[in-house]
Amino acid sequence: MKINVVYNRAISNFREALKSLKSALDAEKVDYQTFDIETMQNFGDFTLVLGGDGTLLKAARFYASSQIPVLGINLGRLGFLSQAGVNEVKKTVKSVLNQNYSVEERLMLTSGDYKALNDFVIKGCATSRTSKFYLEINDKFVCDYIADGLIISTPTGSTAYGLSAGGPVLYPTLDAIVIVPICPHTLNARPLVVPSCEMITVKTSDRLLSVAIDGFDTTNCVDKISISASENKAKLAFINDESFYSVLRNKLHWGISPELK
Repeated sequence: MKINVVYNRAISNFREALKSLKSALDAEKVDYQTFDIETMQNFGDFTLVLGGDGTLLKAARFYASSQIPVLGINLGRLGFLSQAGVNEVKKTVKSVLNQNYSVEERLMLTSGDYKALNDFVIKGCATSRTSKFYLEINDKFVCDYIADGLIISTPTGSTAYGLSAGGPVLYPTLDAIVIVPICPHTLNARPLVVPSCEMITVKTSDRLLSVAIDGFDTTNCVDKISISASENKAKLAFINDESFYSVLRNKLHWGISPELK
């Protein structure tokens, strides 16, 4: 097995973690190459990512076209998508080499040359003000929103910004897209879940749109954007059998009653 090792030098403790991972790979005589998140290349048939969820999202998007599984070793805060901690490097390497892992295919979204594993966040270019957004699905008008923005999310991204904005939690392998208004100025605007085969178009009449992809990449201001499911799916690797629901409980404290004092 050849392994890509991707790291994020913007994270303070990446050097120590990278040294530990290299040591574990060398001990197992693994053929690998290391890449900064900004200069990734396709060397191996499996990818280990040192960083937070943002680093993992970017790596997963990059390697999706080659259908290479990606597994995260968390150096960030929450690490919702990462499977291992920095103190589990040796165990993680052995699990990967023994093929003791499962792979989930995750829906991605696309708009032109841009791809998202979490979400497209659409706002007016004048970010300090609300905007009027027109939503179309398959070229048919659905509704308009006066809001701070709209989130077009995958099921993977439903536990990210969409959740904070009041959207539903979707099981991550569903083929569906979530549309969530951000702070709408009405009481009857609700999140919408549609099949992944739909083409979603967002327009505005008064100002241009600013679009953020997975919380990082931002396009220039545009007058409309059309979003659909990508042909390629990201492949996320998991080395334990922890269910999605237990991840919700353990990392988001979902469904846990507050303790009485």
